[in-house]
Amino acid sequence: MSVKILVMYTYIMLRTQISLTNAERRALDAEAQRTGRSISALIRDAIETVYGSESSSADDIAAMRLAFGSWKDSDVDGAAWVERTRSGSRLGQSIQ
Repeated sequence: MSVKILVMYTYIMLRTQISLTNAERRALDAEAQRTGRSISALIRDAIETVYGSESSSADDIAAMRLAFGSWKDSDVDGAAWVERTRSGSRLGQSIQ
């Protein structure tokens, strides 16, 4: 009896083409050679460092806790604000 093992990736990679200067490409080539990592992995690391990653559920809960009560001093309720914002021209209207 043979057993088949199925592997499922927990993420999806999107192929993306980017343009680099010669100097940028040389820097990536040198770092890839030095570290043994792929250029793609180096670019993903750089993106993670500069732009961060998707927030976790703990981050979402922390943001909700920070926002809790922020509407309490408003003179309009949330439903009325949404209706006013959706109605008519939004240009020139400000959040009060």
